[in-house]
Amino acid sequence: MIATKELLEKYARLAVRTGINLQKGQKVIINAELACAEFARMCAKAAYEAGAAGVEMDWTDEESARLRYLNSTEEYLTTIPQWYVDKADYQDDQDFAYLYIDSDDPDAFAGVPAERIAMAQTARRKAIKRHGDNVSCNRVSWSIVALPTEKWAKKVFPGCTAEEAMDRLYDAIFKAVRLYEEDPVKAWEDHLAKLQERAKWLTEQKFDALRVTTGLGTDLTVGLADDHIWGLGGEERSNGAHQPFVANMPTEEVFTAPHNKKINGVVKSSMPLNYNGQLIDGMSFTFENGKVVDFDATLGKDVLSHLLDTDAGARSLGEVALVPCKSPIYESGIFFYNTLFDENASCHLALGSCYPTCIKNGAALTNEDVDALGGNDSAIHVDFMFGTDDLTVTGLRGDEEIPVFVKGNWA
Repeated sequence: MIATKELLEKYARLAVRTGINLQKGQKVIINAELACAEFARMCAKAAYEAGAAGVEMDWTDEESARLRYLNSTEEYLTTIPQWYVDKADYQDDQDFAYLYIDSDDPDAFAGVPAERIAMAQTARRKAIKRHGDNVSCNRVSWSIVALPTEKWAKKVFPGCTAEEAMDRLYDAIFKAVRLYEEDPVKAWEDHLAKLQERAKWLTEQKFDALRVTTGLGTDLTVGLADDHIWGLGGEERSNGAHQPFVANMPTEEVFTAPHNKKINGVVKSSMPLNYNGQLIDGMSFTFENGKVVDFDATLGKDVLSHLLDTDAGARSLGEVALVPCKSPIYESGIFFYNTLFDENASCHLALGSCYPTCIKNGAALTNEDVDALGGNDSAIHVDFMFGTDDLTVTGLRGDEEIPVFVKGNWA
């Protein structure tokens, strides 16, 4: 068995000490599926060993959620109780750190009407928008790590027995998060330093836009927000706490905010997207002046349609991220059916809200200020992949054209 107790405990310590970078005396919320209870308790133990004042578990269960989506009244699905909002606000105000253990079954909600999931998710996001803003502005410390479940593993490795599939998925995850390194914490420090060099160079270029083309038919010009800056998976609290953290483990990307009125052309997805337990594939979008004016998908078009109808901001972009084909996740050749991993194998865009931290002093700006600079606002932020091994990315600055990516890798 690949996932020994020793390795899992090492993984839990990495999630706590590098992921959320727990500070002594801080409190923690661990969000996990019931199937991940043993590992969640390891994370709680690691948090207490790191000096946590307290740890709370926030359990989820996809099978129960499926029953709710299929059978609840529309009123119930769209009514968010005040206690739920108050809980989120209280946790933020009390400086909780958030550790999310991702273990989604890619087919969890197959067959559930897309509009029912969309209405429930939209109501939830709108109700706790303050918390969502705190996360996107890095006012709280948060991190997402992944743990295999049998259903997820069998989806990724369908030709294997359940035990073989679990071993292979554990191995792939452990490699992606650098857990096999003698000192994973140091390995992450070195990795983030390299990403920081890329982000610094891109910020210094002050590009007006990026033009991206691929052999699949993508030809898109993405204007960049005024005063944009490039970020990476290694974040830092924006509230003066001087607490660095790693929001996504793994992470291979550098990213920034597009201008929500300056996106034009066509982009075609290069990988399927697992969104809320439903697959969308063969996506294409046509943009005019920052908005999706036409779209299609070979699979899950109804799910995509409801996604784009979430609100006005859902039809624009909140993120453009660059990931080379030389990333270890791309080179593994594994499609994970999980955005946490798949977005780190490919350049990607995100429909919906931007990260205000990708705009100079963005965490201190109002939503109206961010919008005036071109940053997008929405209740959603959904990544989809467009990168290929023939991708070209060109930085546009005035009359200059500067190569950024050639044949899927850094120029």
